[in-house]
Amino acid sequence: MTSPQVVFTGPELCRLTAVEVVNLLRKGEVTPSELVEASLARIAAVEPAVNAIPTVCGDRAREQIGGLIALRRKNGDAPGWLGGLPIAIKDLTPVKGVRTTWGTPGLKDFAPDASDPLVERLEAMGGLVMGKTNTPEMGAGGNTFNAVFGMTRNPWDTSRNAGGSSGGAAVSLATGEVWLSHGSDLAGSLRTPAAYCGVVGLRPTPGRAGGGPAAIAFSTEGVQGPMARTVLDTALFLDAMSGFDPRLPLSIEAPATPFQDAVARATPKVRIAYAPDLKGFAPVEAEIEEVMRGALRAVEGLGATVEEACPDLTGLYDTYITLRAMAWAANAGRLPDEVQRQYKRTLSENIDLGRRLTAEQIYDAQRNRSVLYRAMQTFLEGYDVLACAVVGLKPGPVEEEYPATVAGKPVADYVDWLRFSFLATTTALPAISVPAGFTADGLPVGLQLIGPPRGEAKVLAVAKIIEEAVGLSSRLPIDPIIR
Repeated sequence: MTSPQVVFTGPELCRLTAVEVVNLLRKGEVTPSELVEASLARIAAVEPAVNAIPTVCGDRAREQIGGLIALRRKNGDAPGWLGGLPIAIKDLTPVKGVRTTWGTPGLKDFAPDASDPLVERLEAMGGLVMGKTNTPEMGAGGNTFNAVFGMTRNPWDTSRNAGGSSGGAAVSLATGEVWLSHGSDLAGSLRTPAAYCGVVGLRPTPGRAGGGPAAIAFSTEGVQGPMARTVLDTALFLDAMSGFDPRLPLSIEAPATPFQDAVARATPKVRIAYAPDLKGFAPVEAEIEEVMRGALRAVEGLGATVEEACPDLTGLYDTYITLRAMAWAANAGRLPDEVQRQYKRTLSENIDLGRRLTAEQIYDAQRNRSVLYRAMQTFLEGYDVLACAVVGLKPGPVEEEYPATVAGKPVADYVDWLRFSFLATTTALPAISVPAGFTADGLPVGLQLIGPPRGEAKVLAVAKIIEEAVGLSSRLPIDPIIR
């Protein structure tokens, strides 16, 4: 269906895109103070309905404004210069002096004395941190709720969940609380909430946007990345995030050509491989598949080529589950006992799985990961991207941790329904969720694009063509639809 009728009653500044606002900042036609106050007003208006940014640090943002002149002198010509734009940071990533809980009771009062290096980079680029966005406990799960702050609700229908684990980030964008919102991704945590809230979420190459968890700095499974309301805004945010940092061993130098330029040069003459259920690997419900096909037909109408094709994904499930369990056991599974004893059941079970892994399982996962990477790398020599679902069904009730079935097939556990996220994570390839349309009852549907190695520019360019074809980006932000 076409986009449902929505309204937006917030400040007019909040309606603008991030790129538009940054251009106004560069020209001196709007001030950072005006933006901070507009953001705070919008947060106050919508938070009771959605619970996206439970920790707000407006005074800290106001204090940061004074240092922008010196920062502009140093970084103002950089492609990722934000110039005083309010942003939000996910509550898994430390911000100096700001309550950072990871959504877990054992850390509910923790305030770090140093920021994550990526936060430092974003602030050096003129970003003003407005607050911390809600996440499931330790980022574990595709529905954003925790025992510290409660549930985050989908702005298109507040009786539904917003996806996870970057659910608060996605909602903060869809409702116009901030212009850019930081996220992270292990099992679709950038992609699923983007799809469920009608925004854009990019899982970049490991190291492209800072690093993963500090305690496992060489791990490639969990990455940080940008979320925004448009593809161009997402490219702006990725430009702000990109660059080498010696504290982050996997970090990558910023590209010579900004990601925003790749979006500006996007052409519809692209080749897209389409595998709606990844050759049977992940079930998808008929309504979701219908919306995705409609979006791809629209892109074909602009001149793109779409072919149904999928590489061999043998062993993907066991490989991903092993890598994921290793990451949980090595990170959240090494926190103090007084923190771990308060974990929710599903998180504890995933950590226990990691502790029970055999050496043979670990060896097999590392070897098969390489096989899967080569299969994808070779496959994508013939296509610009592989398109598939982000998630196989529409958002469920906010009280439901995870669905019991997808397309009539039972779900084994809280990560099994997120199978579409496994491929990009396992092969360390960039992937994006871009809005594709709406279900019959007015809920957003996303389309996932997986690109070649270090192919963020290509992924963003194809996403831009899809955005133009479906014409939905102008529908945001919205007032929450309360049900």
